[in-house]
Amino acid sequence: MRLGLSMGHWGRDGGTEPLRLALEAERLGYDVVWASEAYGSDAVTVLSWLAGRTTRIGLGSAVMQIPARTPAMTGMTAATLDTLSEGRFHLGLGVSGPQVSAGWHGVEFGRPLARTREYIDVVRAVVRRERVRHEGEHYPLPLPGPDGSPGKPLQLIIHPVRAEIPVYLAAVGPRNIRLAGETADGWLALFHAPSHADDNLAQLREGRGERGLDGFDVVASLPVSVGDDLDACADRVRDYAALYVGGMGSREKNFYNTQASSMGYEKEARTVQDLYLSGDPKGAAAEVPFGFIDETSLLGPVDRIADRLAAFAASGVTTLSVIPYGDTHEAKAAALANVAEALNRATIQGS
Repeated sequence: MRLGLSMGHWGRDGGTEPLRLALEAERLGYDVVWASEAYGSDAVTVLSWLAGRTTRIGLGSAVMQIPARTPAMTGMTAATLDTLSEGRFHLGLGVSGPQVSAGWHGVEFGRPLARTREYIDVVRAVVRRERVRHEGEHYPLPLPGPDGSPGKPLQLIIHPVRAEIPVYLAAVGPRNIRLAGETADGWLALFHAPSHADDNLAQLREGRGERGLDGFDVVASLPVSVGDDLDACADRVRDYAALYVGGMGSREKNFYNTQASSMGYEKEARTVQDLYLSGDPKGAAAEVPFGFIDETSLLGPVDRIADRLAAFAASGVTTLSVIPYGDTHEAKAAALANVAEALNRATIQGS
C-alpha cells in the first residue's frame, strides 16, 4: 500500500504551507500529492507550482471538476502537466455536485454518469493524439461549422511524454463506483470504511469485468490525527466531517449524508445536516458520532494507526492518502512521518 498526501484546497492554510507539506511528503517517500478545487483555488495552477518545486513525487488532481472544462481542454491540460512534470501527473476527475455545477459553472447536473463516460472517452482520445471524433449526446465533436458544414476534427499539437495518463474518478454510490471501475484506472474515495468496503469493491469488480482489480488503484483519503487521547484526536476532525455530512450539497441531494446513513448513522446524519443547514456548524460538528469519525480516519498513537492501516489494506485500499491534522506545520509534518512509521510497523498481507 502506497502513501499519498491530500492537500485539499490551496488557501485553506495559506501561503507556502501546501508546498512545504508536499516537499516533506516527497522526502518521506510518499508516492503522490493530490490537490483539489471547489470554488476557490483551482487544482491546475497549484499542481503546476508543485511540479516546478518537486522532483519525484506524483502529482494528482482530486479532483478537476468536469463541469468546469470541456473534455478537450482537460485533455490539453493533462498532457501539458504530464509533460512539464516528466510523466508524474494523475488525472482525477469528478462531476462535483448540483449546486457547484449549476450555481458556479452554469452547467446542468443531469445525467452525470453518461456525461462522465463521454468525457473520459474524449480526454483519452486527446492524450493519445487521435483526431477527435465523438458521436455523443453530451460532447459531440466536431460540431457543424458556422455555415452548417461539418467542423474539422483536430489533433493535439504537442507530443505528451505518455500516451496514456492514469485517470481517476471520484465516486460515491453504487452506480458511480461501478462507472469508476468501468472507465478509470483508479477510484478516489472519501469516508472509506473497511467495515463497509465489500459492497464498494463488488461494484468496482462489476465495472472492471474480466480485467479484475489487478493494477486498479483504490485511493482512500483519510484524516490523520495523532495522539493518545482518541476523543481529542476525533475532535480535530469533527468540523471536516460535519462539512461533508451536513453541508455538502442540498438537503435533498448530499452524497456524503447518504453515505453516512448507509453505514448505520442515519439518525445522526440527519441531525448533523439539520444543524448545519440551520446555520449551526459547530453544533453539527458536536453531533458527528465518534464511531463514524473513527471508521473513516486514522486516530490515536502510531501502533493503533498501524493496525488501522492493515485493515484499510485488507479492505482493498492500494493508496492511502493522508489529510494531516495539527495546529502547526510541524504538527502536520509529524503526522505525515507518523503514518510512514506506522506503515513500516503494519502487518499487511503480501508486504
